[in-house]
Amino acid sequence: MTLADALYRLLAWLSPAYPIGAFSYSHGVETAVEEGLVTDRASLVAWLGTVLQDGTGRVDGALFAVAWQAADGGDWKGFDAVAGRAAAWRGTSEMALESRQQGASFLSITRKAWPHPDLDAAHERLEGEITLPVAVALAAAVHGIALDLALGGYLHAFAANLISAAVRAVPLGQSDGQLALAALEGAVRRTLEDALAVTDLDEVGTATPLLDWCSLRHETQYTRLFRS
Repeated sequence: MTLADALYRLLAWLSPAYPIGAFSYSHGVETAVEEGLVTDRASLVAWLGTVLQDGTGRVDGALFAVAWQAADGGDWKGFDAVAGRAAAWRGTSEMALESRQQGASFLSITRKAWPHPDLDAAHERLEGEITLPVAVALAAAVHGIALDLALGGYLHAFAANLISAAVRAVPLGQSDGQLALAALEGAVRRTLEDALAVTDLDEVGTATPLLDWCSLRHETQYTRLFRS
C-alpha cells in the first residue's frame, strides 16, 4: 500500500459522496440550533470542539484506534469485543441508529467496491451490525492504511459532516462553514493524539451531557430536517 493508494481510498471512503447516508444526521446539532445553543460560527466551533474532545469524538476515536489495532494484528476475538462495546456505547436511540446505520452501509459498499476476505468475515460474525468508527477502522486495517492517517481522516470527516448540517440548519454561509472547519483543526489533532494514547477503553468516557440532552430532545422536536 503506497501513500497515494491509501490517500485515494480514504478520500473515497470519507467523502460526503460515499453512500452511507451521513448527510441525513446532525448528531444533535439540529436541536442545539433550535434551542439557541448554536447560532453562529463561533458558537458552532465551541460546540463541535467539545463534541470532538470531550464527547463522541473522544470515544469513537478510542474505539477506532483499538479496533484498528485488533484487526491489524488478526485478533478477531478482541475486534469483536470492541465492536460489541461500540454498539452499546451510545447515549440515546438516535445516536445508536446514526452510528449503526452508517456503519452497516459503509461495510456493505466497501465489501463491494474494495473487497477483502476479512470484511466479509466480520460481516458474517457480526451479522451486519457494526458502528461506523469500527467499520472504517476495520477497512483501513485490512487494506494496510496507517492508523494515524485513517483516524485523522475519520475525525476530519466527522467534523465536516456536522458543519455541513449546521450550514443548513443555522443557516451558515459556505464560507463560514469552511472557516469553522479550519478553526477545528487543532481540536481534531488533539482528539487524534488522545485516541492514539489510549491503552484501556475502561478509562475512556464523555463529559457532554448537553449533547445527550439535545439528542433526547430531537426525538420529539416538532420540525426536523435530520434523523438525529
